[in-house]
Amino acid sequence: MRPRNAGSAAFLVFLLILLPAGLARSGSKPVVRFGVIPRYNPLVMFRSYQPIMDYLTESTPYRFELKVARSYDEAVQFLADRDVELASLGDVTFVEAYRSFGAVPLVRPLNADGRPYYRSVIIVRKDSPIRDLSDLKGKRVAFGSVHSTSGNLIPRFFLFRHGVRIEDLASATNLGKHDIVAKAVLKGEYDAGAVKDVVAERYRRHGLRFLARSDPIPSVPIVAHPATDPAVREAVKRSLLAVDPEDPVFQERLSQWDPEFRHGFVEARTEDYRPIFGLMDSFEGTCGGRCHR
Repeated sequence: MRPRNAGSAAFLVFLLILLPAGLARSGSKPVVRFGVIPRYNPLVMFRSYQPIMDYLTESTPYRFELKVARSYDEAVQFLADRDVELASLGDVTFVEAYRSFGAVPLVRPLNADGRPYYRSVIIVRKDSPIRDLSDLKGKRVAFGSVHSTSGNLIPRFFLFRHGVRIEDLASATNLGKHDIVAKAVLKGEYDAGAVKDVVAERYRRHGLRFLARSDPIPSVPIVAHPATDPAVREAVKRSLLAVDPEDPVFQERLSQWDPEFRHGFVEARTEDYRPIFGLMDSFEGTCGGRCHR
């Protein structure tokens, strides 16, 4: 039988191997902590985001340390308490942080088409008899965290627009991370699920089928606390805006980054997320803001 703490021990060994590589090059630079919402399991999060920290450490006057939150709420609280100075949040968590303490968006990623958007995808098993959104009535549907944009807010609204209310489903369950939703659908524990497009693509080859895709959603912002040193904010913005996926110098490095951040960045503004503000405040088709206050 595997010891109960074997997974934790292996994870600590992984961190000890991974982290010094970036620290060794950083010298005595001032430390900046960078928070991330828990989009995937912790191992995947560190593997996908630590290379971004290494790049920022090399290209700015600061040493960046990654801090992965255990929940979406915790990620916002880290930034509110300034346990981190910067964070990669979702659209909903950015709106929460903006309304709570005035979080400032810096940049947002481009997709493979060079546009600053992504989509929510309703997924089913490849062998599922479900062929249309209306077929979801009476079915079990898995969603992400209640604070997730593409895993909860957008798909609920999307279903409502297509005549499927939450009350029409046999069950609507919030499972948390996107990869948990995808795996639960593959296992047949749920008839359908809602995930971010990059996760849907990752699990597609394992037997998923795309039932429907939402309209474009403003891509997820990297944000700062309003009291974060302007020099730090400017350094991060300048460094990320310099990322060029067409440049051979960047290409090998970017292959190690989370897929959502491999195509470059554009400057972000609060106004980019006004549609999300509106959805969170609406009643029909969403939680009317009750999930996000």
